[in-house]
Amino acid sequence: MSQAETAPQSGTVHPRRTVDAHDPARRRNPLWTLGLLRSEIITMLRRHRTFALLGVLAAVPVLIGIAVRIETGGGGGGSGGPDGGAGPAFLAQVTNNGLFLVFAALAATVPVFLPMAVGVVAGDAVAGEASSGTLRYLLVAPAGRTRLLLVKYASVLAFCLVATLVVAASALAVGALLFPVGEVTTISGTRISFGEGLVRAALTALVVAVSLTGFAALGLFVSTLTGSGIGAMAATVGLLITVQILDSIPQLSGVHPYLFSHYWMSFADVLREPVHWDDLIKNFQLQGLYVAVFCSAAWARFTAKDITA
Repeated sequence: MSQAETAPQSGTVHPRRTVDAHDPARRRNPLWTLGLLRSEIITMLRRHRTFALLGVLAAVPVLIGIAVRIETGGGGGGSGGPDGGAGPAFLAQVTNNGLFLVFAALAATVPVFLPMAVGVVAGDAVAGEASSGTLRYLLVAPAGRTRLLLVKYASVLAFCLVATLVVAASALAVGALLFPVGEVTTISGTRISFGEGLVRAALTALVVAVSLTGFAALGLFVSTLTGSGIGAMAATVGLLITVQILDSIPQLSGVHPYLFSHYWMSFADVLREPVHWDDLIKNFQLQGLYVAVFCSAAWARFTAKDITA
């Protein structure tokens, strides 16, 4: 009698704790999800690799600013033709207004540096956890695979925004230090106030961050295909280089509008007066398509992934 009574009692101590940990009400609690996201973002930002990537990105505007300063001796530069290409037009205006270093730095980092950093973080998001053996322990918690994958992607998006803002903030500081600042001459040739120019710079950084969301989804999908973090990062960066090469071949112009990088430089249209939205909208639509396709593919792969292997 006493043995029959004590057996259930002794066996219910730990199972109750397990049930409490997997409480459906807790799993549906949005605050718990935000806590998981906060923990993931903090962990990502504290990694030495992340600091190194952000450090390299912050150094690019410094190098550009110093190079322009040495080249021109700090004197007034050219007027900067309105449609001479985003990069050249912005560089030509840097000596006249340091705010243009923000646009020049973004134009220099968007093709390679920014997406490569995003590719490293996205490729390591799931594969890195698998290779280190921590993925199975993450899924023991009441996160669920779908929720964990969403949190992983959200943390990669956070890195896209942080990385872009680091480039913009570094460029703004260096531009204000080395060159004069004031009214901004747009690519269209009109002049806007310095305050509106700052707003345009912030909007440009936001557009660049959004432009990287499609590639981030692709990197997350690659990360679910392998258990090697280094392999996933290498494959993601390799895809970036391949697509960039394809986008530069004139004979393949028919497929260019479907490549995730094709409209990346459309952020230059933010500095027109008025803002040209055609290519910007095409860019947002294309990134949304990539996000939908590759996040769905990542979910399908991750929910069926054998994490015990």
